[in-house]
Amino acid sequence: MVQLNLPTKEDTGSSDKVKRYFNTYYGYQLEFPSNDVDAVIGFLSNKGFDKVAAQSTGSVLLQQAKIDGIKVFELLDTLKGLDKLQLSYTVAQVLNFNRQKTSTLGFRVENRESPLEARNIMG
Repeated sequence: MVQLNLPTKEDTGSSDKVKRYFNTYYGYQLEFPSNDVDAVIGFLSNKGFDKVAAQSTGSVLLQQAKIDGIKVFELLDTLKGLDKLQLSYTVAQVLNFNRQKTSTLGFRVENRESPLEARNIMG
């Protein structure tokens, strides 16, 4: 192997931007106090979220609270008054805001009203 004192040549190919993106993909780290993390995960677990879902959703909520400059416990106090449907809608909106724009999350609400025409259909 030959070592030279020449400056390294930068890649100027079409894949340069992609390489730079993936080389720094995990470079940005967020840090949160452990009591904030435990509070968010515990709150979501008590609202019926699975452990893994509570952790991943909680990390997004913590990140969004930090971006917006809101204390985590104020956010949890706001979310505490919501029922399950309202909480699902709010969490879906926050997750969609933090996702790539190629897909979005949603949920379907079962229509419990039976239309009058349904009684005439035989099947």
